[in-house]
Amino acid sequence: MADAQIHHQASLLDKAQDAIVVRSIDHRILFWNKSAERLYGWKAIEVLGRSMVEHLYTTGPQAFAVASQCVLEQGEWHGEIAQNRKDGSQMVIEARWTLVRDAQDQPHSIMAINTDITQRKATEREVKKLAFYDPLTELPNRQLLLDRLGHALATSARSGQGGALLFIDLDNFKTLNDTLGHAKGDLLLQQVALRLAACVRAADTVARLGGDEFVVMLEDLGPDPRAAGVKAKHTGEKILAALSAPYDLAGHEYQSSSSIGIAPFCRQPDTVGEVLKQADIAMYQAKGAGRNTLGFFDPQLQAEVSARAVLEADLRQAVAQNEFFLHYQSQHSAQGGMTGVEALVRWWHPQRGMVSPAAFIPLAEETGLILELGRQVLLQACTLLADWGQQAGTQQLTMAVNVSSRQFKHADFVQQVMDTLAQTGANPRQLKLELTESLLVDDIEQVITKMEALQAQGVGFSLDDFGTGYSSLSYLKRLPLDQLKIDQSFVRDVMTDPNDAVIARTIIGLGQSLGLNVIAEGVETADQRDFLAQHGCQAFQGYFFARPLPAEQLAQAMEVAARLGVP
Repeated sequence: MADAQIHHQASLLDKAQDAIVVRSIDHRILFWNKSAERLYGWKAIEVLGRSMVEHLYTTGPQAFAVASQCVLEQGEWHGEIAQNRKDGSQMVIEARWTLVRDAQDQPHSIMAINTDITQRKATEREVKKLAFYDPLTELPNRQLLLDRLGHALATSARSGQGGALLFIDLDNFKTLNDTLGHAKGDLLLQQVALRLAACVRAADTVARLGGDEFVVMLEDLGPDPRAAGVKAKHTGEKILAALSAPYDLAGHEYQSSSSIGIAPFCRQPDTVGEVLKQADIAMYQAKGAGRNTLGFFDPQLQAEVSARAVLEADLRQAVAQNEFFLHYQSQHSAQGGMTGVEALVRWWHPQRGMVSPAAFIPLAEETGLILELGRQVLLQACTLLADWGQQAGTQQLTMAVNVSSRQFKHADFVQQVMDTLAQTGANPRQLKLELTESLLVDDIEQVITKMEALQAQGVGFSLDDFGTGYSSLSYLKRLPLDQLKIDQSFVRDVMTDPNDAVIARTIIGLGQSLGLNVIAEGVETADQRDFLAQHGCQAFQGYFFARPLPAEQLAQAMEVAARLGVP
């Protein structure tokens, strides 16, 4: 019958080179030919009647299950699958499995003809490696780089995400080969490859074009070309520093440098050849500028990135030398009396003059300098607040201080605030920290914990620029806030834009419902003040009342107001 027929047919192939295995539907071994014994290492007597699934497919049981189901549904399956030998070694098998039916046409068993293609697959991988990878450094070669660059340009055109190509040429490499020999030169190239790989993200591509020329391709740098250029520049500077460190070439210490050309790409229909040419041109510009430097193909972007680099250097120096100072803009009640101030940081640069906070605050955020800058601002503000606490006429004034998201999230922020209050002697109940909605995007529980810790000491909180970011009642009702601040973008056109008027009224009503004080910033006219007051807003800030002033001028203005009897 069926078993005898299968055994008879299989015995004719017992000397075949391929392993022939017959298993029942529940995977018990029914036949195991001599080639199967040689291939797997198990004798037939060891496996007959047993299920070998757990031994043969320890690394790919899911693939085995899918293939077996295919045989049952379609009558056959052909493909590649990983299997194990008795000694635990792995191999890749090219398998042809056929469903065998009994006399009643019911599934009886599965006959498998398995061929070991492990060596063939290894050879294919080696051929591919030789075709697409540099044998010396094991980096992608020119052919693979061109393929990836073409894909990156197409992706950038679709998504709008920018990228950049960095063309890297080692300075004076020929001199090294001529003086120390090609063996030392090869060692240098291998070490350069390792250093380049350590300077970039896993998703970036590092390739060797040939000789001493390397290329780094950066993707997903954001939609803003200038910001993408800045990120590419930072990577280029990191590479310059890494490649200029001393090399140990088999006991010989060698100092090298490199010249790097940067060609950004973003939403532009550049071809692969054009981008490579642009990066190459930029690299030669870097060499012409004295080597061991960066060059941008885009002159405008080069100027912007260079200007930003200079501004960053100046900002670092200003923070280190504590060059920032504060102006204070008064805040007023509906009756016009002054209730407090908001501290606004200012920077006077010897050459630039007064630098706009819109220019240096985002840069401070990005570079992390905001942590020290924020500490300095808080110290100056609390020092003045402490002085006010010693005078009867100013004891009730509040001090609002802006806190950046990065600053607030720092592990030591709560302790820093408490230390500053203790150091200056300022009354924590007169200090109000202004937070932005962007702070609330991540880890709301930690935000609440920090706010509650400071609130327990008397510190108040205002939610700045309310309505411009991530407004959500779900977090608003949980936050220990004291105040909502209507953003000036809504106040500016509150008399002419019905939408802004509705938003302003809604924020005021929301604040009242939640028991929160509402302050409007950017109030410049009496009509704006009257409209907001009519709808319940009780606090105001803006040019209609006063411009931001240095502490000395603020004190003079307050003295004049006191003499005139202004509350």
